[in-house]
Amino acid sequence: MKTRLIAAAAGLLACAAQAANPLFPNRFTADPAAFVDNGTVYLYVGHDQATPQDKDYVMKEWRLYSSCDMQHWTDRGVPIAPSAFKWAKGKVDAWAADIAKRDGKYYFYATVDHASIPGRAIGVAVADKPEGPFVDARGSALITNDMTLESNIAWDDIDPAVFQDDDGQAYLYWGNSVLKWARLKPDMTELDGPIHTVGVERYTEAPYLHKHNGTYYLSYSREFPEETAYMTGPSATGPWKYQGVIMAKNAKVKTIHQAIIAFNGKNYIFYHNARLPGGGEYRRSVAVEEFAYNADGTIPFIQQTREGPAANPGAACK
Repeated sequence: MKTRLIAAAAGLLACAAQAANPLFPNRFTADPAAFVDNGTVYLYVGHDQATPQDKDYVMKEWRLYSSCDMQHWTDRGVPIAPSAFKWAKGKVDAWAADIAKRDGKYYFYATVDHASIPGRAIGVAVADKPEGPFVDARGSALITNDMTLESNIAWDDIDPAVFQDDDGQAYLYWGNSVLKWARLKPDMTELDGPIHTVGVERYTEAPYLHKHNGTYYLSYSREFPEETAYMTGPSATGPWKYQGVIMAKNAKVKTIHQAIIAFNGKNYIFYHNARLPGGGEYRRSVAVEEFAYNADGTIPFIQQTREGPAANPGAACK
């Protein structure tokens, strides 16, 4: 009996550790992309593998976690790595990504380094299920650095964010220093028209588009070090009205990178900080907070917490 009690207590402690922020205490993770499908939250993250001595990102893979209650997370392994894109350069550049579902297929939009066109590029991979395996859907990049000339930096085409509106039209937002967007064709692997830019004061990167009660919310990282801000508009393409900052800058890492979802009647924002032991600029950690919209539809300022959200079991838990 005593042995069983000790084992039960250890299990409870393990669950509590899973539920608290940062979400994954045994692995450095960053750039969360959250996706809800069939009562389950799927969370795709970059894996920070830099040592304390490294002076740049070392990210060899994206990892996947899932939860049916926003508190207990299952490690689903590695659904895709940069090597899936044969046209990409190297194997240590699994930068920020996003995910969408259409017609029973799952589309993964990823930032990698192009092998023959200098600079970062955005590729698209596809799978039959959220956990992959994902394969290159095009055999070539969707966005390359020579397609956008607003900035002369090599990393201005990063941080893809995909959004599908109620009428089925899909949009891709992305960009560092300049915010860009384009419509996607129904196949989700081709642009449907020109690339547009959006003038946003002190915009840095990490755009994310979602919809709530008929209003469109475009959140992003502002300034550097980054804080999370957002704008609202009447459509997926604006016009946009600045609404303010909703999460403050991190203390030990300059980036923050948000994703916002609704799940089982509640709202959540994912982000990263550097609060794991040994954390830092290239050793980040993903966390999540629950929030409620204000009566006028605005998003309140959201504090980072150690506790994270309470359990919210969805259909997949039953």
